[in-house]
Formats: sequence, structure tokens, C-alpha cells
Amino acid sequence: MPKPKIGDIWRYPYLWKREALDGEEAGRKLRPTALAAIVPVSQKSTRLYLLPITGTEPFADQNALKIPATEIRRAGLSEYKRLWVIMDEYNRDELETSFYFEPHAEIGSFSKAFVQVMAGRFAEAIRARKTQEVKRTE
Repeated sequence: MPKPKIGDIWRYPYLWKREALDGEEAGRKLRPTALAAIVPVSQKSTRLYLLPITGTEPFADQNALKIPATEIRRAGLSEYKRLWVIMDEYNRDELETSFYFEPHAEIGSFSKAFVQVMAGRFAEAIRARKTQEVKRTE
């Protein structure tokens, strides 16, 4: 399995917060997600923080980052015309024991410059407590 890196795009059964609150345990479909953070917890445990990528225009009050056309192509998402990374929720999973993170589902990756913007916005949302976590490790 390729070692995941921040800024990589993976197909993942993302579980939206609203679905989790309704009692659902699995995402309804595979969707592109961006790895926003990777945190080694121990030698046997690595936490993954995944942000959903969507083609649905976000609401005005949503924290979302529009993906430029060059980044869409670079990330291997050319089938989509417009995309956003949603910042106000994320899935947290564990690489080594995940039932959802597939080892060969990598699509592509964003540029270093875009990753810095995305990671900065995500860190800011975490600090301001303006993002919600959906744990996928249980």
C-alpha cells in the first residue's frame, strides 16, 4: 500500500455528520476525500483526518475551500467541473485497523501550495472549534 501523505486524494466511504447522527455507520458511497492531517499515535497506530470533496456548491455559511481547475486536474479529478473541500466536518480513521480506508483507492494529490492553504484552513477550523468530527474507528 502506498503510504498516505497530507494532500493525497483517496476514494473513501465518507460518513457525513448528519448521517452519523441518524444512526448510519457507513458512508453511502465512495467519494473523493482529501487527507488533511496524518498523526502518528504510536508505532502501530496512525490517525487519518479526511475532508470530503464535493461538487455540490456549499451553502453561504459553510466553511468550504473552492478547488481551482488546475488542482482538479492535478489531483486526478478531471471528471468534475467544480469542486470544494468541506472544512466544517471531517472523518477520523485509523490507518492500520480501518474497515473503510482501502489501500489501493488513491486518486492523486494536490500541489504543495494548495495543501498549505487547505491544511491551514483546517487547522484554523479545529482551533476555533468550527468543525465536527465523525470517528470511524469504533
